[in-house]
Amino acid sequence: MMHEKHTEQRTTAKVIPISSASGWWPVFNSYDEMIIDSRVPAWLVPLLERLKHLKNFLVNNIHKTVLFICIVLSLASCKKESVGDVENIPGLGGDTWANTPIDTWINDSLTVPFNIAVKYKWDQFELSLNKTLVPPKEDKIIPALSAVKKVWIDTYIAETDSLFMKKYVPKFFALCGSASWNTDGTITLGTAEGGRKVVLYVLNDFRSKTMSGYVPSDSFNIKQMFHTIEHEFAHILHQTIMYPQAYKSISVGFYTSNWNNVSDADARRDGFVTAYAESSPDEDFVEMVSMMLVEGKAGFEAIVSSIPAGTSANNVTQAQAISKLRQKEAIVVNYFKDTWGIDFYSLQTRVRTQVVDLIK
Repeated sequence: MMHEKHTEQRTTAKVIPISSASGWWPVFNSYDEMIIDSRVPAWLVPLLERLKHLKNFLVNNIHKTVLFICIVLSLASCKKESVGDVENIPGLGGDTWANTPIDTWINDSLTVPFNIAVKYKWDQFELSLNKTLVPPKEDKIIPALSAVKKVWIDTYIAETDSLFMKKYVPKFFALCGSASWNTDGTITLGTAEGGRKVVLYVLNDFRSKTMSGYVPSDSFNIKQMFHTIEHEFAHILHQTIMYPQAYKSISVGFYTSNWNNVSDADARRDGFVTAYAESSPDEDFVEMVSMMLVEGKAGFEAIVSSIPAGTSANNVTQAQAISKLRQKEAIVVNYFKDTWGIDFYSLQTRVRTQVVDLIK
């Protein structure tokens, strides 16, 4: 920032712009302006010349000199302060607690066999700081995670082996009780970060048929949770080995950022399995994987059959929409077989069986 310093010189005013670190430099200018001639005593000339040299040295090096002095003074003024017992600082040993049956179950069922850590005790820094969220209820932890293991981990192991899941499964799960609402009115049900961390939301709404208070409508929440998990894991798979580029050409020109204003029914009339699948080719691919697994073969066939006769608002006919979904289905099935050696339809049957066991 520049300041203005005003000084009066007889009938005129001189304005000198200065900075906070250079306001006294003009004081030295008088030495350069001094004329050394015969009027100056001979004995004084060497002294004035030395003063000029000294002035030039100080001006050229004053920032270094001032910085050095400030450092010396700051070091001299510092004194050692004790931070106390660091073991009492939260996050540095002060937030320990005794293991509970929940911790034992997580250790025995997920940590030891798959090296998966689960954080269910509240830590806002594992979640979005700009969202209003609530912790998960502890009585939901074991039932929900047990279902996750049966529906997702165990079914993949049955089609591959335990080494496959140990290699590709995310190693850290953070649990949240509520949904994460977005500014556009949508909600985030789960996220995956670089294949390492998965955040699961809405855990407090988890209720299977064996839990008190279960009603048939609770099946929606259960399916949504597994839809999220299968969706995120499919991202991990295709980010490891990409699906065929031919997939992206099936619905080219129909992807939109306005997907949240489209219903699933209308999206299906354009050849998408869900409205969210319209957001990008990658999301389209993982939505296909997720919906086909969670809904099962019969459920996916019901989705295809639900497309009505006629033409969509985007001029896609019923036959074209069905063809798009069949092409996507074929690529998904072949991708799992050719890339991972997995019989997708067999995996689909296993997943759907476990889902039905929770809701019917």
